[in-house]
Amino acid sequence: MTALTRHASCRCGQIRIACTGEPIRVSVCHCRECKARSGSAFAAQVRFPVEQVRIEGEASAKMWQYTGESGNTADFFFCGTCGSGVWYRARPYHDAYAIPLGNFAPGHGFIPDYSVYEERKEPWVSITGEGIEHYD
Repeated sequence: MTALTRHASCRCGQIRIACTGEPIRVSVCHCRECKARSGSAFAAQVRFPVEQVRIEGEASAKMWQYTGESGNTADFFFCGTCGSGVWYRARPYHDAYAIPLGNFAPGHGFIPDYSVYEERKEPWVSITGEGIEHYD
């Protein structure tokens, strides 16, 4: 059986990502940093192991590094042409790529299974569905 491959990209298509197989996790985060990163009330991302991700056009990506209150560092990668955030790698999970859910082509089939920092969730947001774990 052939593993399913899903495709993501930046807005201009200069950076393309192919993810094979199933993700480690599909999550929604309500922390301030993810809200700022996504420009929305929360961020949704799909995390894949490094060995399941193939990136084309990586040379045009720019990196910004951020150290959070926890002391953990994350590397954020953006398209140098259109500015889209295309993936990040956060310690202690540096062996995985977190790719914004909205960068995947339609029909990806991802459903969140994890919602975190819900105490910081906007009061009008509701993350619902079967099997979604909720954490404060």
